[in-house]
Amino acid sequence: MVKRRPCIVVSPKLPDRDKLCTIVPLSTTAPAKPRAYNCELVLDPPLPAPYDAPSMWVKADMLQTVAFHRLALLTRGKDGSGQRVYDTRVLPADKLAEIRACIAHALGFDGW
Repeated sequence: MVKRRPCIVVSPKLPDRDKLCTIVPLSTTAPAKPRAYNCELVLDPPLPAPYDAPSMWVKADMLQTVAFHRLALLTRGKDGSGQRVYDTRVLPADKLAEIRACIAHALGFDGW
């Protein structure tokens, strides 16, 4: 994967891995043929530009472990005191479970 894209951190905090996380990238383009490792994510409100599409697609077949310093938080601008306002969200448990099922399919664990 070359271009910047939004992602979801799917890993918990683990001992001795405090600088690493596992992510699934998102795409604003629907897959030509959706598979079990893709699911649609509707965001209300949408993410800041240039990722402001009302829905995105989880690309669980592109699961990656990356260092936190490689990630850039999305900003929504600045508050009244000039401090950056970051767009951080927590997904509902049912949507996270759906994404985890997509990850399981991508890794071939769907039959376990």
